Amino acid sequence: MPVADAEADVLIVGGGPVGLTARALLGRWGVRALLVEKHRKLSPFPRSRLVNVRSMEIFRQLGLAAKITADAFAPEYGRVRFRDTLCDRDFAAAAMVGVNAPVPESPVIGVVTSQDRLEPTLLAAADAHVRFAVELVDLVEEAESVVALLVDHQRGEEVRVRARYVVAADGASSTVRQRLGIDTTGPGAIGGFTTVVFDADLNRWCAHQPAGVYFTAHGTFLPLYPEGGWAWFVPTPEDAARADWSGLVSRALGADSDVQADVLRVQHWVMNGFVAERFRHGRILLAGDAVHAVPIIGGLGMNTGVADAHNLCWKLAGVLQGWAEPGLLETYETERQPVAQQTLHQTMANTQLLLQVQNRRREQLQTGEVAPAQVELPWSERYFAQLGLVLGVTYHSAAVLADGSSPPEPSDPGTDYVPTAEPGHRMPHLWLTRDRSTLDALGEWFTLLTPDPTDWEQHTTAPWPLHVEALPTEHADLCGLRPHGALLVRPDGHIGARWREGPPIHDALHHALTAITRSTAP
Repeated sequence: MPVADAEADVLIVGGGPVGLTARALLGRWGVRALLVEKHRKLSPFPRSRLVNVRSMEIFRQLGLAAKITADAFAPEYGRVRFRDTLCDRDFAAAAMVGVNAPVPESPVIGVVTSQDRLEPTLLAAADAHVRFAVELVDLVEEAESVVALLVDHQRGEEVRVRARYVVAADGASSTVRQRLGIDTTGPGAIGGFTTVVFDADLNRWCAHQPAGVYFTAHGTFLPLYPEGGWAWFVPTPEDAARADWSGLVSRALGADSDVQADVLRVQHWVMNGFVAERFRHGRILLAGDAVHAVPIIGGLGMNTGVADAHNLCWKLAGVLQGWAEPGLLETYETERQPVAQQTLHQTMANTQLLLQVQNRRREQLQTGEVAPAQVELPWSERYFAQLGLVLGVTYHSAAVLADGSSPPEPSDPGTDYVPTAEPGHRMPHLWLTRDRSTLDALGEWFTLLTPDPTDWEQHTTAPWPLHVEALPTEHADLCGLRPHGALLVRPDGHIGARWREGPPIHDALHHALTAITRSTAP
């Protein structure tokens, strides 16, 4: 049996946004975690750009939303613009709904930022130990733990860590997924791309028409930080090793540009599209790009991974702290795999619609056809917001107790979101006071929202962490509740149970918590 050099409740493999979010969430639960990252420091590349409203709700719960917003672009950058070259006028534009302005469905607003600015904020959000330049090379599963074999590249030594559970957030080429032999479904590798980070003064074309993304016929341009810096995203050319990247960027800016690009960094990478066939292997659970890599159009990839961590970490905490049985972890895959499949489908549709706009415009320019000054986009402005997919996620598992109600009218899961308090759905945002949302009542506990807290407080029971919160009577109808009814909201903000009239039996709450957590509590 391998001898461990260190021990942890949870070993997190991968120091990107998903792994760092999991570390912060587990820290709030008091779970002893260790995060290892094979690179020597956080990524210097901008990579993911959009933090959507659902992720910001999670970061608000962690107390990070204000800092993330302060480091991000102003809301007017929450637009996408289409141009023939960056020097030309827009021929189309669309808002990123929930980023360019507040939406009534959430107490927060998403932001356009850069991943290399987000990650340090997430890193500072917890005290759990982080070891950089430490790479996982093997895993041995035991009856009550997992022993991970790691290589510390800075010290030049092997390290063994024994953990109760492992969370693998080690990216699309996940070593853990490959070691476990977990297959994937989907298109796979979509193509090779290059991101060029550069400095240049582009204010004359962009300052008065800000955007988070400028799509052009010669690649995609993205402002990096409010104080400056740019990235150019383009399919990798054939002779990339000998490319004059400064010259390529300058030419891509347009014939009217006399700007010389000062290239700072160049990164080649592969865009993938897949969903893993399994999200769990015994005590090893996978999250983020390790189990679902999606095209970048629409900014759903990182945000879906953050939601994975939010779904998983309260379940891990419950099992480790004894108020949930290990069977609860089975619901992680049951709940999150369908979301990953839907997200992949949506991002593939996003990509096709984007290409439709660009290809049509290119055809007009190449054939000499008079290109109109404005082009009608093949989607509504809600399309890139996808609030139905972001806020309308519905879980069906043993950790959700159906109440026999009729589901809301079907809507487009990509663009439309219809708030509902039906079990399995995210708790709708409703104002409890002038500046406190129902979402602010949630935390490292189950929340019972009811117009009659006095009656329900008599039913609170150990060992589960539980808070009872008064729901203003004016919200009762929207939540489908009578004066003595109640909603039981899980720590991840999804409704686990609903009693429309009040508790049908005295120990209804105890039974519900027992069923949701698979607990055998008396």
